[in-house]
Amino acid sequence: MTFDVIDCDQRSDAWFAARAGRLTSSCVNAIFMQGRSKGSESVTKRDLRIRLALERVTGRSLDGESYRSAEMQYGADLEPEARMAYEAETGFLVREVGFLASRELLVGCSPDGVIGQVTGGAEFKCPKSSTHLEYLRDPNVPADYLPQLRQHLMVSGAEWWDFVSYDKRMPDGLQLCIRRLWAKDAQLDAHELAVRVFCTEVEKEMAAINALRPAVAA
Repeated sequence: MTFDVIDCDQRSDAWFAARAGRLTSSCVNAIFMQGRSKGSESVTKRDLRIRLALERVTGRSLDGESYRSAEMQYGADLEPEARMAYEAETGFLVREVGFLASRELLVGCSPDGVIGQVTGGAEFKCPKSSTHLEYLRDPNVPADYLPQLRQHLMVSGAEWWDFVSYDKRMPDGLQLCIRRLWAKDAQLDAHELAVRVFCTEVEKEMAAINALRPAVAA
């Protein structure tokens, strides 16, 4: 995909405006969730479809209404330290960007950092120690974050993306965990198909909302 770089601070008014109505990497996991009964839609997926449709109809981001836990805030506060630890370990210089907006679909992503001319990228997590230990023990990218990294790869066209877990409370040698997802191994065709189907569902939801408007007399 081709994309535009929206140069803004993340969580700024401009950032929320750029994301409005777009399926982003932070919420794309929801489109793969299943409902309680076989074949049914999950509540999370339904709510996301409605939210994106409302954002497109109103032109206003509703993303700022989402809850941010103390654990999430801790991770956000520690991200600069995690970025420096990753740079020291890999030798890469991480460049921060605001938002990458696809020109082909109403989708996008907010990378924690990109490498070079978006040859690669990195997603930083600063979880509790028990979760970090699970990541250290598993040689693969955690399954819960595969959709997010696939979205980064799909939108950016990067060759690879690193999942990075950082926990400064751990002893030396165990503070940093890096797991790489290569685009060639990421099953991006299946991911993009699911994204396109969901975007069509959002368009139908938006049409249904617009149909509720009273007819204007000729």
